[in-house]
Amino acid sequence: MAQRNTAVTDQADCPLPEVLRLIGDKWCIQILVELGEGPRRFTQLERAIDGISRRMLTLNLRNLERNGLVTRTVHPDAPPSVEYAITPLAEDIRDPLEA
Repeated sequence: MAQRNTAVTDQADCPLPEVLRLIGDKWCIQILVELGEGPRRFTQLERAIDGISRRMLTLNLRNLERNGLVTRTVHPDAPPSVEYAITPLAEDIRDPLEA
């Protein structure tokens, strides 16, 4: 009887490639780890993540928000402030990122 290679079929059901596609960037991982400590404002994230430019932080936050991993909340203070937080989906993948 011929043996079936289950490694290939098991990989087809594995969600890891999709997760890596969403957060594979080094900045995305650092942003998620930082937001895992609690909600942060843009400037707090910028100061906490060494070496990230404002442009890269903006692009990555937009990408994470678009993929449902980060929420963006605008507070109508004077001046207005924006706060970012991770979603329950991001919370589920955060533990392996910190390992």
